[in-house]
Amino acid sequence: QVQLVESGGGLVQAGGSLRLSCSASRSGFTTMAWYRQTLGKQRELVARISRGGITKYADSVKGRFTISRDNAKNMVYLQMNSLKPGDTAVYICNGILDGLNYWGQGTQVTVSS
Repeated sequence: QVQLVESGGGLVQAGGSLRLSCSASRSGFTTMAWYRQTLGKQRELVARISRGGITKYADSVKGRFTISRDNAKNMVYLQMNSLKPGDTAVYICNGILDGLNYWGQGTQVTVSS
């Protein structure tokens, strides 16, 4: 069974930092990404990274967030700096494996003002 498990969420003050981690149960994922979702809003792409390390970011997080991956460890990370209350959401790990999309359960990030 393919699983993605997130960790690292929590409560932080505005201006602070958090690092999210996503552990995959197996290797072979091509594109991996972080999405976020808040109540009543559509899930939005935060950042994605190809197997070779090419990255893409949402305009709202450019310059503040950094996505990275360690293929040997089947891990993907999201370093979040200069956090704002508007970044409050459930952050969800996504990966594409053999043409199929897999999703984690999500980890809550709350940024207080």
